[in-house]
Amino acid sequence: MKPVKNNIGAVAPSSKHLVKKMIDPIDFSKVKCIVEFGPGTGNITHELLNRMPADAVLIVFEINKEFCDRLEEIHDSRIRIISDSAENLEEYLMKNNIEKVDYIVSSLPFSIIPNSIVRSILSTVKRTLLPKGAFIQYQYSLNAYFKLKNTFKKVDLDFTPINLPPAFIFTCTN
Repeated sequence: MKPVKNNIGAVAPSSKHLVKKMIDPIDFSKVKCIVEFGPGTGNITHELLNRMPADAVLIVFEINKEFCDRLEEIHDSRIRIISDSAENLEEYLMKNNIEKVDYIVSSLPFSIIPNSIVRSILSTVKRTLLPKGAFIQYQYSLNAYFKLKNTFKKVDLDFTPINLPPAFIFTCTN
């Protein structure tokens, strides 16, 4: 695969340790729909697909064209690749006849996204999650903690030092 040259929010792909911490909170036994924001090179995407049931759907939102091209190389009928902003999640859920989602896994770099867009995305996430669903987000700092805490009833915090750079994992529930 050729290297990606566009600006991205990560200095390296997610480590297997970060991937594990991102997907551990997911109960795959009853999953019907998972959404992934900012899949990048697809490290988390591949693991989600490995664990998802055959009848589940994975909708991924990626705005980087080169990353989208890489994701298109994944030949799995359960994946829907959307080259658009996560803000537009509800529009694509309607197009796919999906009312609510079980989990949203996010690698979006909130620290470089304007606050108004982050608030819009988080509001959309809250509206689209099933009552027992979760929003799982990683960041390289704790800066997003209060934004998440102001949006969700419960925010659990985890950390993995074995990633470049080390990462905080937020599991948010309504």
